[in-house]
Amino acid sequence: MHPALKFHNDGEPEYMLKMVTNQRLTKKDPERDVRHFELEDPSSAVHYQVGDALEILPSQNPSAVNAFIKRCNLDPDCYISIRAKGGDEVSKSSPVNGLMDRIKLKTFVALTMDVASASPGRYFYEIMSYFATAQHEKERLHCFATTEDEKERLQKKRLQKERLEEFASPEGRDGLYQYNHKEGRTVLEVLEEFPWVHMPFEWLVQLTPPLKKRAFSISSSPLAHPNQIHLTVSVVSWLATPFRRKHGLCSTWLAGLDPNEETLVPCWIHQGSLPPPDPSTPLVLIGPGTGCAPFRAFVEERAAQRAREPTAPILFFFGCRNKDDDFLYRDFWPHHAQNNGVLSPEEGGGFFAAFSRDQPEKVYVQHKIREQSARVLNMLCSGAAVYVAGSSTKMPADVRAAMEEVVREKGVDAGWLRKLERAGKYNIETWS
Repeated sequence: MHPALKFHNDGEPEYMLKMVTNQRLTKKDPERDVRHFELEDPSSAVHYQVGDALEILPSQNPSAVNAFIKRCNLDPDCYISIRAKGGDEVSKSSPVNGLMDRIKLKTFVALTMDVASASPGRYFYEIMSYFATAQHEKERLHCFATTEDEKERLQKKRLQKERLEEFASPEGRDGLYQYNHKEGRTVLEVLEEFPWVHMPFEWLVQLTPPLKKRAFSISSSPLAHPNQIHLTVSVVSWLATPFRRKHGLCSTWLAGLDPNEETLVPCWIHQGSLPPPDPSTPLVLIGPGTGCAPFRAFVEERAAQRAREPTAPILFFFGCRNKDDDFLYRDFWPHHAQNNGVLSPEEGGGFFAAFSRDQPEKVYVQHKIREQSARVLNMLCSGAAVYVAGSSTKMPADVRAAMEEVVREKGVDAGWLRKLERAGKYNIETWS
């Protein structure tokens, strides 16, 4: 993997970590599969902080790579070299730096070109239409259809050429959006649906979206696990159409790794948007669903710190649909909420779970915040920092509204929360 990994701007991976735990946290529901992963460097410590993110470069399905190479009539074992266009000097940070040496075409495709996950851009269809037109005109001028099969074949090619031209035109923008983006067509799927169009590999390299790293919030503390990084990952799957199910590239790949095998995961540590809190700062944490990931790390960190020095309490608000089906880390939170743990009421902390579908009226984390307004207000008055993590849909705004209600109970307007933000004490990390 190492030559191809130099394609990425950050250079070679900081770590090549081994998967040692792959545990499903949710019940066997195909619609909701959340995993706990533990990645390990057996020989040395991994340097990170709570609040950091781990970037992973996923591997593509070999069958998809082989299908792309076969569809494009490429030789998988030939060697290629990549150079900057026009003889320009290549900077050290460029993705093509270090590629002057030869590399096998199949390796290059597998590790740099996202052929079976990302959707192509409009320009991809424009160039396809150009080559479709050129090939159609060549056949029309040099071939004479003598059989019904040949006539039908030429007719199909003409219709595909016209469809590509429509997608590439301003008038075809809506149709392209539906076909390409809304239905989630990948580069390989598009090429297979237009089998008579052949583009040179040089064009495919430029038009295929690059294989990108995926970032995940780290859900472990380096004080508790110095040579490991834990992740809490929802395995992405959705229906693009009634008959086509799509799967997230990285989460599906990780879920398929066997800890008993020696597969190494290329990783980079990335500073997250949640700054590590001081041990003496009280915390109000809100993390429904996989938003609990960074706060599992916060709780682990504070529990390890308590063994060495006094620490401030933590209030944590968690939410999910059902207690029996998707209560993530169902043993972890109660463990720290009793016996004078960092979430225990005896230490000024608390753990509050909202199970939205376990009763006729839906209950979310914002409802639990309002229920515990006195505790939240007491923490805020004690100098607490607020951290919110999870879905970027309605949750952050609903939590903010609940926090504003809590503040108003003190007779203070919502400007107090803005002051917290400016002081770096109201932090949000969300994802779509």
